[in-house]
Amino acid sequence: MKNVLEDIIEPPLDREIANRNMDNHVQNIPGWGMDADPDNDPTYPMKRSNGADHERLNYVKAPQQRQDMEIFRSIERPNITRVFGTSTPPSGLSGAIRRYAYKFSEATATRWMTLILADRVDVIQGKLNDLRHGILPNPWIERGWRAEWKHNRSAFVGRMAVTAVVITAGIILMSRKKQE
Repeated sequence: MKNVLEDIIEPPLDREIANRNMDNHVQNIPGWGMDADPDNDPTYPMKRSNGADHERLNYVKAPQQRQDMEIFRSIERPNITRVFGTSTPPSGLSGAIRRYAYKFSEATATRWMTLILADRVDVIQGKLNDLRHGILPNPWIERGWRAEWKHNRSAFVGRMAVTAVVITAGIILMSRKKQE
């Protein structure tokens, strides 16, 4: 019974809120308010409106996290978010690459490709750091091959066989080029 009443009572309230919001804002911005019409809401009828959707931004915000390390900021949003990750602060060559990437807009491929490159460089830095501290890499464990061997042995053997064939073929082709 309540759902029937919601469908009867709330759409006029949504319409009133949408009209009030349209009147309060500049309407000459292309595309502004295109989602303000409740009749054109792609979440309807799944969305259950409580009539206070217009107040969804009036909440108590989390306290600002203390900034004690370098935090990158987008050029589109110069303010820092209230909460941010601090587990891996930027360092070394990967940090320099990230600093460079954050000079570009979020809409550019340059930024994202540079960040991917920084991730790859960070992996290499991590391996070198492990070696510097006397920790030898153990790909059998780190790449999950032990679990793969235990739980999915046939696929693991097949993948390793294909890898061995590709590496062997590459070595043969390289040795032929050197002989010519």
